[in-house]
Amino acid sequence: MSGDGGRVTVVTDSAAALPAEVTDRYGIRVVPLWLTIGDERHRDGDIGLDELVARFDEPMSTSAPSPGEYAAAVGEARRGGPVVVLTVAAGMSSSYDAAVLGAKLVADEDVHLGPPPAGGRGEGGDRDVVVLDTGTAAGAQALVVLAAAEAAAGGADLSGTVAAAQRVAARVRLVATVADLERLARSGRVPEAARWIGDRLGVRPLFEFRNGRARPLRPAFSPEAARERIVQRCAADAPGGEPVPGRLHAVVLHALDPEAAADLEARVARLSPASCVVGPFSPVMVTHTGRGLAGLAWWWEP
Repeated sequence: MSGDGGRVTVVTDSAAALPAEVTDRYGIRVVPLWLTIGDERHRDGDIGLDELVARFDEPMSTSAPSPGEYAAAVGEARRGGPVVVLTVAAGMSSSYDAAVLGAKLVADEDVHLGPPPAGGRGEGGDRDVVVLDTGTAAGAQALVVLAAAEAAAGGADLSGTVAAAQRVAARVRLVATVADLERLARSGRVPEAARWIGDRLGVRPLFEFRNGRARPLRPAFSPEAARERIVQRCAADAPGGEPVPGRLHAVVLHALDPEAAADLEARVARLSPASCVVGPFSPVMVTHTGRGLAGLAWWWEP
């Protein structure tokens, strides 16, 4: 039996890489993805990033949570009220499909699904459980999750919480730079041409993550120049092309490069954001990106 009338609970997967203090503050439930190294299987977060990088020469793979794991998370959350499940892009993980199956195991006809909001699947409705594909990952996914969680914390019902998630999913962007594109190219999410540019010319690759794939951008000639270009793209994305203080929401993300993240955060501060969260990638994400990634996810209030 669901807890009708209670506060909406937000459930997501660990690809969002939300800091623990944020999930604790809003009561967000996180279902870990899985990482396999050789014949060892680890929940996302159970292995340290330093150990992960030291074992990069071993066979590695990642996988989504099982439907049973989602069923357990949704079932527990549903005791207190309606539930919104927000997953990493279906184009890069089977997390969405597992979430749908898991939710149906505990909610039956009360699960609502639908077409994507600007690249993600799912839409709101007067149901007990709503499952949405955010169409993105990492810091951009985190911003969608945060928007939903903040709406729920402010007293929004299920429909209002879903609308908040969809609104941000339609606007959020993510641009990042990496030391090299080897691991992203190996994962198949960056064309080989982008890898060739980074490897042969010694430039700093940049890419934008959109619709479940990483799209190469014009590279920079230094890490600092790459980070400055990221912030410039963010500023240019402001409504009307002119940044307005207090209307930017951002997440600075990094993979074992806190110095780069601190520099990027300082550059973003020039835009006077309403909120800015800094967080490291989870081990599952670092498996795909390698170390040295620094990036920015953002959305502007209209």
